[in-house]
Amino acid sequence: MEPIRPFRWDLIRPDQLGSLLDDVEVWELFFLDDLIRCAARVLGQCGNGELYFVGRSVDSLFDLLSGALDGTEWSSRLHPLPLSMARSSQHQGEFSAAEIRQLRTNLAASGLAPADLMRGRPTVFVDLVSGGGTFERLYAVLRQWIDDEHAQWDVIRRQLKFVGITGRRETSPNTFRWQQQANFAHELPASAIRNVSLDRRIWSYFGDYQHKTARSFRRNVWADPEAAEPRRDGKARLALAEAVRVVAAGRTPEVRRKLAGLLTREPAIKERWLRELQVALAT
Repeated sequence: MEPIRPFRWDLIRPDQLGSLLDDVEVWELFFLDDLIRCAARVLGQCGNGELYFVGRSVDSLFDLLSGALDGTEWSSRLHPLPLSMARSSQHQGEFSAAEIRQLRTNLAASGLAPADLMRGRPTVFVDLVSGGGTFERLYAVLRQWIDDEHAQWDVIRRQLKFVGITGRRETSPNTFRWQQQANFAHELPASAIRNVSLDRRIWSYFGDYQHKTARSFRRNVWADPEAAEPRRDGKARLALAEAVRVVAAGRTPEVRRKLAGLLTREPAIKERWLRELQVALAT
């Protein structure tokens, strides 16, 4: 069985784009300042791990960090994880055996097989979160796979982290917190789940309205080779043009300095790994 991955343009070295975006106009990046703050918080919460950006809603976060961290040791720690585990009217039930086999093949190709999770740095999943359903289903798939492979769960459970980007709202003792409703959260150390808040309107833009460069990688296309073909329709070109601008913004000294300054406010700045990253961004 071969892994299937949706096509993704290389925006760090975008020579392959050619004239694809020559006539595409993109509005200003109205979300940039909020995205920079969110990116700094995600870095500060990642525990010196490998970051996997789940699905399409965090594409802009991945793009900004790809630009900002280009040329640093951290550039190899950013991994897009094209994956949708959302329920739909056509697909409400549990995953079939064939779907699980293909999903495991795809995850293994991304470095997420049980053997991979046992070694090296922590594995950190990052996604926009409302109710936490995607994280819960992803965790369930990994947990069963770990059992099937007889991998060392006592080791892996200390290596898994989930960073949920939530829409900012007023806090109170009764505020809904997705991890309090997620059964899997009780199987992990308290430090394994972290939240980063983002302006509610921008959160909704990324999750509900932003054009994307690729189609949603749902269960019905996990095994479809056509998913690996690039999109060139109007909406995809708009999304690609915006993504190019986000990467370019991330590469500017101004954005790198902003990130560096924000990292000094993170509690983890007392740890060597974050101090070294902060210095790399500031210079």
